[in-house]
Amino acid sequence: MIPVAEARARILSAFSALPAETVALPDALGRVLAEPVVARLTQPPFDAAAMDGWAVRAADIAGASADRPVSLRRIGESAAGHAFSGILRAGEAVRIFTGAPMPGGATAVVMQEDCADDDSVVRVGRAVTAGRYVRPAGFDFSERQELIPAGRRMTARDVALAAGANVPWLSVRRRPRVAVLATGDEIAMPGDPLGPSQIVSTNALGLCALIATQGGTALNLGIARDSAESVAAMAAGAVGCDLLVTTGGAAQGDYDLVRDVLADKGVSLDVHAIAMRPGKALMFGRAGSVPLLGLPGNPVSTGVTGVLFLRPILRVLQGLPPDDPGGPQRARLTTALKANDRRQDYLRATRSTAADGAALVTPFARQDSAITSLFAQADCLVVRPPHAPAAQPGDMVEIVPLTGGSCNL
Repeated sequence: MIPVAEARARILSAFSALPAETVALPDALGRVLAEPVVARLTQPPFDAAAMDGWAVRAADIAGASADRPVSLRRIGESAAGHAFSGILRAGEAVRIFTGAPMPGGATAVVMQEDCADDDSVVRVGRAVTAGRYVRPAGFDFSERQELIPAGRRMTARDVALAAGANVPWLSVRRRPRVAVLATGDEIAMPGDPLGPSQIVSTNALGLCALIATQGGTALNLGIARDSAESVAAMAAGAVGCDLLVTTGGAAQGDYDLVRDVLADKGVSLDVHAIAMRPGKALMFGRAGSVPLLGLPGNPVSTGVTGVLFLRPILRVLQGLPPDDPGGPQRARLTTALKANDRRQDYLRATRSTAADGAALVTPFARQDSAITSLFAQADCLVVRPPHAPAAQPGDMVEIVPLTGGSCNL
């Protein structure tokens, strides 16, 4: 058996970032930038009011107070989209609203709460310094300024920023196209009639959902039956995709046909026995021109290996590092764990927060690779290295988050 890190390194070395394509800004959520977003204008494009009130010359009201207000002549109004076109001179004031352009000659804004006015006069009851409640031109960003770097997955906040920078089109990495093929006479699609020896297929739909959350486009090829003809015919549907993912058929059983069928066609396959639990059997190679990743058939084994191998492949194809930035995460155990054997364990677990703010993690008592209900409840995996000694409550352990994807805010 080979270590998990070695298997990941071998597999990921076969992939690189996909070419770029241009998309409209409304379609950019979750896409990874191939080129940075550069502002096409200065924001704000003019000195703007940061508060509703009165635009004044600060020198005119230097001595103003609530007891001794300074009277100024009211000469007009400046609202968002409707700037005051004149020039403010000594002893004058302009009614102004948040976001509106500052009149020429004005140096500050006095909040409306500190003023009283009638049709012709404004009485200012507070002195302000020059620049008070004024957002200068370029306060947010300037034209030609790089706002969002290449290699970033676009969030909703990024979309809003690009819109404010007047950028209608973005260069992004093409979405990975991934074909998914489940195998086995024993499985049927949800809602289909079940035979006496059949169970509902979960792996393909779960993998398609994982692919979508990571920014890819999934093509569900359906279920290949336990015959060489069925496997070969359905695997051919992956032509033109960036990756073919199969579930089941990668081990050594009599009905594990994926490996044998593709090998008979001269396909290059590297079958690994990986020192991990769950998910020992894994296959990688090429099915014609399409890279192939063969995952185990047990549903939790499929899910865990999908997180550890498929998710980083999708990230690399989009020009991202294989794993989320920041390095491994750690948390404090709440329960004891026995010593580990020669395989690296990935225990399904939930996270919480201690009273002191520390991250806590609680592995489930049952870790069978067929218990999908607990895998759905988990929000992380606790990593137990090979031959790890027994651990006690309070010990720190490495965790792999099960959250994160293409639609973060």
